[in-house]
Amino acid sequence: MVEVTSLNNEMVIINSNLIEKIEFIPETKITLTTGRYYLIKESKQEIVDMIINYNRKIFIGLTTE
Repeated sequence: MVEVTSLNNEMVIINSNLIEKIEFIPETKITLTTGRYYLIKESKQEIVDMIINYNRKIFIGLTTE
């Protein structure tokens, strides 16, 4: 799960395993495998880093912060 900021400044937690694609148009659009999408403020690198960090925590067994 990654926490992102929608364009209206609402915090949203997204299951990173459901991300199908990420577009930059110029805001960031995350489309899930369910067809739902979110327009968010974070940059491409921020999203990639969040996903890597979350997966790293799962791999080493740190599922809670």
